[in-house]
Amino acid sequence: MVARKPAGAGGGELTPLDDLMPWSVRPMRTGRPWVTAPDAPSLRARWDLLTRAEDAELERLFRPSRSRTPWTAASALPGRSTGTGGFARDPGPYPEPVRILHGPFDEQWLIPDHRLLDAARPELWRVADGHQIFAVEHGWVPGATGPALSATGLLPDGHSPAGRPGRVRPLYRRPGGREPNLAPGLPELLRTRYGTPVTAESVLSWALAAARPSPAGPLVPLPADGGLWSDGVELGRELLRLHLRGARGGERPRLPGGRRPYVRAAIPPRPTTLDYDPETGTLTLDEGRVAPVPAGVWEFRVGGVRMLELWFGRRTAREGAEGLAALRPRAWPQEWTSQLLELITLLALLDGLGPRQEALRDRLGRSAALTREDLRTAGVLPPSASTRRPASVLDHREEGPEGQFTLL
Repeated sequence: MVARKPAGAGGGELTPLDDLMPWSVRPMRTGRPWVTAPDAPSLRARWDLLTRAEDAELERLFRPSRSRTPWTAASALPGRSTGTGGFARDPGPYPEPVRILHGPFDEQWLIPDHRLLDAARPELWRVADGHQIFAVEHGWVPGATGPALSATGLLPDGHSPAGRPGRVRPLYRRPGGREPNLAPGLPELLRTRYGTPVTAESVLSWALAAARPSPAGPLVPLPADGGLWSDGVELGRELLRLHLRGARGGERPRLPGGRRPYVRAAIPPRPTTLDYDPETGTLTLDEGRVAPVPAGVWEFRVGGVRMLELWFGRRTAREGAEGLAALRPRAWPQEWTSQLLELITLLALLDGLGPRQEALRDRLGRSAALTREDLRTAGVLPPSASTRRPASVLDHREEGPEGQFTLL
């Protein structure tokens, strides 16, 4: 195989992530904002209010769409036991909420009832387990800075802070960490080229470290040099560990002593403004103060949107909230303070790896790359049509609408 131009020579020399991880799913579409919340108790209060409502009030609170009304029957989500008939006829017991990733870096809660969700993407639920990792594309925003994708062990909704949402790509096509979602022949080709084992996780790690945003989705340069690949995978594994936030047996992100953020002044019950003082490294929530907060954390953006401002706004914005979505905590919960400190820690650690990522990109720009033509010659590209579809689940029964079972 012949290595072509340097990896920074142009988009034509970069391989779309879509070719390396062929199976992808569109982002979840809930259809109504009240089915997700930053806190679980609010979801229970919304459910209870909805189940007590009748007729016109029920319809108003439900917020019908073309896909879902209070009378729409829907199959149970994989792994969930909920009603499958119309919600208005029999809501059934309250389903315990599940933790999801709402856009990048924001862990929230979701009511896992298919009758309430316009497009829940059941194919993602089927493969979500303790072995799965999801790569989430952030979508293209011209001129915006920030990562092209992130990874999570939680079920992601794929929400994009700005611009067109990207795709969600499971690392494995089947539960139990079976059948990597990689172009057939890719691990073998790279193992031969680099002289080192190549796994699905190492490909994802490389993509986290090296991917670049583009209108066509993340582009991933593949170096010709095995040493460069190994360095990028090592960096990517550090990024992946941070993104997973303690999942898969890892540790929660933690800064060394002296750099850890602390609450210096108590956050008030209902803060309305978020600001940052770069001279003192202090984040202020009204009269509440958190420090030290590095400037890179305040400026950390995805799709041009500051992550701290987005996280805070989702918990405090009152304008536009109506109906069930207006049911929120009356006071700032202590758990949000803990989550804020963890988010600051996560963004600080990710920002701290920024110089290494820049150095990797610089080396890639000066190094020979494997091109898409190289991958075609090796028979890796194009991926077959079957690799872009979900894997069949022949031994799994799921309850369909009105209680009918289907064999998938």
